Amino acid sequence: MTPPGTAVRVTPSRRQADEWAVVLAAAGIEHWMRQRLDGWALIVPAADAVRALETLDAYDRENARDARAAPVVPSRPLTIAGVVVALLLLGFFAITGPRAARSAWFEHGSADAQRILAGEWWRAVTALTLHADAPHVLGNAVAGALLFTVTCSHLGPGVGLWLPLLAGAGGNVLTAAAHGADHVSVGASTAVFGAVGLLAMLRIVSPGRMGMGARRSWVVVAAALALLALLGTGPNTDVLAHVFGLVVGAGLGPVAALALRWMPGAPVQWLLVLAAGAAVAGAWRLAF
Repeated sequence: MTPPGTAVRVTPSRRQADEWAVVLAAAGIEHWMRQRLDGWALIVPAADAVRALETLDAYDRENARDARAAPVVPSRPLTIAGVVVALLLLGFFAITGPRAARSAWFEHGSADAQRILAGEWWRAVTALTLHADAPHVLGNAVAGALLFTVTCSHLGPGVGLWLPLLAGAGGNVLTAAAHGADHVSVGASTAVFGAVGLLAMLRIVSPGRMGMGARRSWVVVAAALALLALLGTGPNTDVLAHVFGLVVGAGLGPVAALALRWMPGAPVQWLLVLAAGAAVAGAWRLAF
């Protein structure tokens, strides 16, 4: 025979009733459930009714406080921006050919350290669109399709393309300054590693908005460094350019965090996309 008692909560949801039962069990309050016409009733001895209600009310207040404190993760619509950039890199390689062909594109657009330091700053941008050979462009196209898609998903297509572009160009300028004369490089990998640094810092500066707890931020840093070691330090790679791209991208992390906080609308984002394309086209116009 079920002992008499007082119903302290009633809900049509068995799952909710079970949750309340767990709360009372944790508080050491005797309880049982009864299915009624109006739902599942949580019953306690009459002498424990007040304490049970106070315990459940405290649980509700704690849940409400946690819900208010939880960061709002922005929606991340699907984007093909990274894939478009990858296809543009492959298409441009079909026009320029490999570096061994010694086309005018490489003469006018490579990141020649001496010429960059002499004032031909546009080479820091044009070099991002040139590649030494087919494996080189294919590797950067695949990496760019993945990483630029992520940056654009989080930041919007405009901001998500501009920041890696700035990181790549900035990394090329720093590489030219570090090497001095007699150093020439090409490839989008500086921008690719800029995206790695950007995303790593973004997860540290604004982990909640990226859907990651702050305690896991160190994992992101370790992953970024591991990626640099695996992909950016081969025998034929420009290690310094990759490092500088990563560093500049990380330096742009706070800018990205602001973009997350005050996300530009679609019109602004697409204007930024057009501006990024115009910047690359304008750099090539200066090159020739």
